Amino acid sequence: MADDNLRNQYRVTIGIECHVQLKTKTKLFSGVGNDAREAPPNTLISHIDLGLPGALPVLNHAAIELGIRAGLALNSKAQHFSKFDRKHYFYPDLPTGYQITQFYNPIIRDGSVKITVNGQEKTVGIHEAHLEADAGKSTHPAGKDYSLVDLNRVGTPLLEIVSEPDMHSPEEAKIYARELWLLMRYADVSDASLYYGNMRFDVNVSVSKTDELGTRTETKNLNSFRSVEKSAEYEVNRQIELLEKGEKIVQETRGWDDAKQKTFSQRSKEDAHDYRYMPDPDIPPVEITDEQIEKAKADMPTMPGELRTKLQGVGIDRSALETLLDEIPAGKFMEEILESAEAAQAKMIANWLTSVVQAKVTDGTLTWEEAKLDKAAFLGLAKMVTDNKLSSTGAKDVIAELVVSGGDPQTIAEAKNLLQVSDTGELEAIVKQVIIDNPQAADDVRNGEMKAIGFLVGQVMKASQGKANPGMVQQIIKQQLGGQ
Repeated sequence: MADDNLRNQYRVTIGIECHVQLKTKTKLFSGVGNDAREAPPNTLISHIDLGLPGALPVLNHAAIELGIRAGLALNSKAQHFSKFDRKHYFYPDLPTGYQITQFYNPIIRDGSVKITVNGQEKTVGIHEAHLEADAGKSTHPAGKDYSLVDLNRVGTPLLEIVSEPDMHSPEEAKIYARELWLLMRYADVSDASLYYGNMRFDVNVSVSKTDELGTRTETKNLNSFRSVEKSAEYEVNRQIELLEKGEKIVQETRGWDDAKQKTFSQRSKEDAHDYRYMPDPDIPPVEITDEQIEKAKADMPTMPGELRTKLQGVGIDRSALETLLDEIPAGKFMEEILESAEAAQAKMIANWLTSVVQAKVTDGTLTWEEAKLDKAAFLGLAKMVTDNKLSSTGAKDVIAELVVSGGDPQTIAEAKNLLQVSDTGELEAIVKQVIIDNPQAADDVRNGEMKAIGFLVGQVMKASQGKANPGMVQQIIKQQLGGQ
């Protein structure tokens, strides 16, 4: 493991290629279903996916529409002209012997993604994003002398987003990968499930003691932000150690062993000419109009960066803020809340979402999509707290039921006997009796020992079964003792 002093002598350069599965109903060039998550192997295939003689692909224009949205999310816009090419390579999970992609004229060029690293804003350039049809999946059963091929994924529409080599630490790479995940989900381009491989990251890493880029390696098919960071970290250390020994870095494709937390060699890295790219003669060029782009722009929701700024504006802390952004129903709900709530109420509601509701999601009670997030109910509950009708603890008890069953917060609070006693006459009577029952504490308060007032407040809360308003209780105690 290279130490910090040694690492500081090298300039680390990282670029990421991200494959995003587009959420179309059918595949890119055939009418077969696009959701293969729970499908048995080789059941979602057609003659087009298998490349049978005479099969002609027909472009799914829904993929083009999603590509336009992705371009806007990446601070770019779709090119007016793009076209498809054939990328030739031979592998068991690619029946045609070539992959349909966009090599010469991609649908998106020159975008950017803004990230924040250690409090500093940084821009990562997007070189391009191109549409392509996915290959199948090969599996290699442990201890067996054969491999299995599942072609369900063949023809699935992908958008490959290629960053510029603008990242210079594994942490930056992780933050960029997460921001890209947020962008694709908020733009409604992809389900972006990392578990199901809807987004997969290929991380290119090189190190050099000069401004000239070193020889890079590519670690493929990473499906978590942590593996993006840890694989880059491992590659940086591995490459530095090799160079320090006087050895050369081999340009190659590597895999990631999550159990061992290390990369391993897979095959030598091909150059572009090895794939013998050629225009696909069966698919007409794609022409996108300004009207299509403007229509998509008008339909775009608030994106993560803008929502993050809004949430920061009312003082929501960074950890809670990122939790809200991760869960799109929560993030969109907070955007609705911000339209009507004051800052203090918005912070209160954000706290309920990231504590009580998140706990319900974590323990499997419900999903964020199932949670009853009613704007009027949440705002009404926040007002009950600010009006001292309900304690903050009582409000959390109400929220716990409200998000599961819905309903009116006032009714729930009454049913749970949580409403605070704010009747002055009733509280004065309770305080008077507590002072009589606790003369020593009362004398301590009279003598200026204000710590004792907390004990008396606690006794009043106990006598009222927790329903007294603590703020009013403290005021009444001071009044009664100050007047004696």
